Amino acid sequence: MFFYLSQFLSFLAMPMTIILILLISGFWLRKKKYGKKLMGSGIILLLLFSNQFLANVAMKAWEPDFKAFDKLPEYEVGIVLTGVTNLNKTAYDRTFFNKGADRATHAVQLYKLGKIKKILITGGKGLNPANPNTEAELLRDFMVMTGIPEQDILVEPAAKNTRENALFSKEILIQKGFNLDQNFLLITSAFHMPRSKGCFDKAGVLTDTFPVDYYSEDTRFSIPQLLQPDPYSIFMWHKLFKEWIGITVYWVVGYI
Repeated sequence: MFFYLSQFLSFLAMPMTIILILLISGFWLRKKKYGKKLMGSGIILLLLFSNQFLANVAMKAWEPDFKAFDKLPEYEVGIVLTGVTNLNKTAYDRTFFNKGADRATHAVQLYKLGKIKKILITGGKGLNPANPNTEAELLRDFMVMTGIPEQDILVEPAAKNTRENALFSKEILIQKGFNLDQNFLLITSAFHMPRSKGCFDKAGVLTDTFPVDYYSEDTRFSIPQLLQPDPYSIFMWHKLFKEWIGITVYWVVGYI
């Protein structure tokens, strides 16, 4: 119930939902004096949310800076959050990635550089599984193919959201005999890191962060960036709004 309520609130507050409501309402009420104002507001918001420069500035301000590999200490365990595979495409001999594959590939780099000794992958099938595989198992299979010994990969295949990622990861760490007084390395997308870090803090798992999978770019003052509308910019705002709503809901219910 909590998941569906969160999704419904996210849908109502999404930029495209707001724009469509304004445009449709304005058209429906076009004979009224405020009908044109509603349509005008919808068009202005569409131009603002599709502006590449503004979307990048907002995302860049939200995402924490990346960390250099050579500056990191060594950790017993790197904790990798899933949400990066395409579970709507079933295959048994490969892993299909969506955006966010950095979570897996950077974890492999960290392991091969000796920065993490073991990898804990946390994530199940979500709430509407159409695939018999779990995300954690798919990422494990990918990492094994890169040469990481399977005994160095811990799998938590049940979590359905970020809170469960934290709670179930803690259970695995306790079961495997890891000392919870130490810091673990938390690996997830930069835009998702504040909520993830908050959940692990609340669960009592000490973590240092390693943000990956950046949506923002270096700031550029080019004509296309400043003036050319881009649907991907609306998508970036969608990710931000959804994350802001998620953090707010998690705070209200006490998950962070």
